[in-house]
Amino acid sequence: MRLAIAYSLCVLTGNLWGCSPPASPTPFQLALALAPSLQESLTYPGFLVDARGAAAYRQQGLVARQQADFETAIAALKTAVALDPGHVPSYVLLGWTQHLAGDRDAAIVALNQGLTRDPEHIPALNALGIAYLVKGDLEAAIATHTQAKNLNSENEIAYYNLSLAYQRLPDIAAAIEHANRATELEPYNPHPWVALALAHWSNQDLDATQAAYQQALQLDGRYYDADHLEHLLRAGFSTEQIEQVDEIRTQF
Repeated sequence: MRLAIAYSLCVLTGNLWGCSPPASPTPFQLALALAPSLQESLTYPGFLVDARGAAAYRQQGLVARQQADFETAIAALKTAVALDPGHVPSYVLLGWTQHLAGDRDAAIVALNQGLTRDPEHIPALNALGIAYLVKGDLEAAIATHTQAKNLNSENEIAYYNLSLAYQRLPDIAAAIEHANRATELEPYNPHPWVALALAHWSNQDLDATQAAYQQALQLDGRYYDADHLEHLLRAGFSTEQIEQVDEIRTQF
């Protein structure tokens, strides 16, 4: 009788639960179900965090970076990250320092690690987009800077770098649009004006090119000098773009 009742219950409920007892979740499955922040707190409990020590190492890293001692700076900033792994600005400092040292791949890794903790951290997105741009990964640069732009419509860095990326793609209309916006947001910085001149040059609009470059010259007369253009490499321009800017320069 008991077997019959059990069988009947199994038949009635089989479509919902089945007749076999549910399998116990594995530790791996449980780990996947945890929020990332909780996983981190379990793997790196709060009592191990040394925020004061991390701040001291960040300062050491900044001092070393100012002295162009990138090896010491990176070592100090890695220690800062290890001492306080939830502090996203530490990843930004580390990634940007690695970028300045020429290690683009390491920079991208560090910045993405920071973004896993705060996907909307605009300084991290700005730095990551620049690293992608300089590396030549234009699609990733555009996606990253677009995200940063959407989070803050007055993010001049994102508009400026999007202009450079779109000019290389090429999508000249988008390059002009974003460079125009960058000049509106930061009119006293010559870099957006040079980017705008480059975009108009690519559009074969000589008058607009000269007008934009003239604005850059008024802000910084060194743009008359060919040797000064080399610094544009540090401002996100590619070698080919700098050669194009040099052609623009000869119009003056």
